[in-house]
Amino acid sequence: MRIEVIRAWPRRHESVTVDLAEGATVADAVAASGMDDGSHVAVAVFGEKVEVAQVLREGDRVELLRPLTMDPKEARRRRAVK
Repeated sequence: MRIEVIRAWPRRHESVTVDLAEGATVADAVAASGMDDGSHVAVAVFGEKVEVAQVLREGDRVELLRPLTMDPKEARRRRAVK
């Protein structure tokens, strides 16, 4: 089955498509992608946070989530001031 693995930064992103056997997990997809550099704090499938033991289905998109650089509420406050 084909799985897309994505990681993103503020102005760029990387995307890799991997072919895995049926029953593969999120951890399998991340390992196969070569993107497991330890910088992500969580993973999501189509924007929904999941555990790495989650079994994937054909066409799923696994997203590597990086840590927040700023509290979202504080970021909104700063934008509102401008």
